[in-house]
Amino acid sequence: MFLLIKMGTAIGELIEKEAIELDFLQSKTIGIDSFNILYQFLSNIRGQDGSPLMDSEGNVTSHLTGLFYRTTNLLSRNIKPVFVFDGKPHPLKEKTREKRKAIRTAAEQKMKQAQEKGDLETARKFAQQSSKLTKEMVEEAKKLVEYMGLPVVQATGEGEAQISMMTEKKELFGCVSQDYDALLFGTPLLLRNITIGGKRKIPGRNIYIDVSPEKIELKKMLEKNEITRKKLVWIAILIGNDFNEKFPKIGPKTALKLVKENDSFEEIIKKTEFEPDFDFKEIEKIFLEPEYNTDFKIEFKMPEKDKLTELLCEKHQFSKERVSNTLNKLEQKLEEKGQQSSLGKWF
Repeated sequence: MFLLIKMGTAIGELIEKEAIELDFLQSKTIGIDSFNILYQFLSNIRGQDGSPLMDSEGNVTSHLTGLFYRTTNLLSRNIKPVFVFDGKPHPLKEKTREKRKAIRTAAEQKMKQAQEKGDLETARKFAQQSSKLTKEMVEEAKKLVEYMGLPVVQATGEGEAQISMMTEKKELFGCVSQDYDALLFGTPLLLRNITIGGKRKIPGRNIYIDVSPEKIELKKMLEKNEITRKKLVWIAILIGNDFNEKFPKIGPKTALKLVKENDSFEEIIKKTEFEPDFDFKEIEKIFLEPEYNTDFKIEFKMPEKDKLTELLCEKHQFSKERVSNTLNKLEQKLEEKGQQSSLGKWF
């Protein structure tokens, strides 16, 4: 069974991002939007022809590769990740799910056609759009995280909503996600490009851009745009999000102007002369009053090295030497920083 691939809301041009170094997060406990980063790994960790990494039996392993090696990189910097997984998707996502499924299927066909023609650039472009995250992949990712001794939190609904609540209550320092939806759910601090980095090629062009960590503070963002969080949600409703289609001919800047000039969404509807076929109040509630799981525990444990080896090396043919070297290097870095004397006590 395939799960929804999360896309988020396109409010990036309204947001001022502040560049940071990863060491800014040293000693901090951060919430990882797990579905989001797993999708990033599936999209970006691929062969030259766009095919994902797979074991000898054809099981995709791109997500496990990214999860293991990028997480150990965070741990080596004394950054403490808590992995939060989405719960049951809201019924309003159904249209979005069907639309993205169609896009994914079409992209997969185009990828195969490009591969047959030897057009690797085109194949890789469509491969990223065809990424699939299954329930089996998610469950295996949870196992990997648990074997590493790291906390797993199961959200009631949206993972970003769960992390936002936990951040507001100071249980987490911030939310790690590539999507901006966490701001709509109220996270005080959004952290981007934490689990990805280096240079990224712009699709269809021979141009590479630097990808570096950045932070976005909700309070500063709202003050800069002179709006409330409720009006930020109105912007998301106007330009489209996971729960509703966009209003015609309205982009982020026009949406910002509309919410600043009007004090009710009913007034905005009159101004746009577009009658939506959805209840905007229901979508307001999704973002402003989301469901949370309060029955969770943030606890860091000893890693289970035997189970890590069994899952990665024996089941999926990861290199035992590379996995062992990664763990040894992690132990060495932690000892150099005086954080601990053995890998058995990461925190």
